[in-house]
Amino acid sequence: MTVYQEILEAKESGKKLLAVLIDPEKIEIQSIHSFIQQVNQSMATHIFVGGSTDVHNQTEQVVIEIKKYTTLPVLLFPGSAQQVTSKADGILFLSLLSGRNPEYLIEQQIASALTVQKSGLEVIPTGYILIDGGKQTSVERISRTQPLAQNNYELILKTSLAGQFSGKKLIYLEAGSGAINPVGVVAINCVKSEIQIPLIVGGGIKNINQLNNAYNAGADMVVIGTAFEKDPTFFNELKKETINENFR
Repeated sequence: MTVYQEILEAKESGKKLLAVLIDPEKIEIQSIHSFIQQVNQSMATHIFVGGSTDVHNQTEQVVIEIKKYTTLPVLLFPGSAQQVTSKADGILFLSLLSGRNPEYLIEQQIASALTVQKSGLEVIPTGYILIDGGKQTSVERISRTQPLAQNNYELILKTSLAGQFSGKKLIYLEAGSGAINPVGVVAINCVKSEIQIPLIVGGGIKNINQLNNAYNAGADMVVIGTAFEKDPTFFNELKKETINENFR
């Protein structure tokens, strides 16, 4: 079964998924073993690897190290064509639908196409929509695009539907790494109620309540990265043996 088929099955059954985002620029190779041990003990179902930049070209090395210590699917979450490696299980083939910069709508996708084709990676076309999280994020700075306003529900919905109609298999609402405010529950619910494909939500989720809010609003998968970078003890709240109590 492919990773995407598993995501679809989870959506249909109501199982909530959690992806841990690892930025190759923000993790030391020697700390990956202990970090992944915590991931394995948590409710995490997927690992995403990527960031807006990777100036030291560490993506492949980080993926190889992660794969030593876990059986969870490892998916690339690339910020550019240079962040593609065949060592992962799959790739979120992202298009920044909220922006109008052709570099991230199609140019980086063209630049990476042959590499992706030869890699053997499972390719999951993903509509990536940046939502205002209360501060300028690296995605906004690097892509030179403006996020959509949190309360512009019609535009967020129309952008999501356009992604679905153009063949995307996932919609990803992103407040950005380290966002002050996560994507709002009204925006999540608005999109969830109208699209037929799985919905991912990430950015600015720092605690159990915010995680619960995203799930209850309709997110099929939530992505957390910065919260674990800043406070690895957050994993203690998400341990498999205690998660049922936290998520009643």
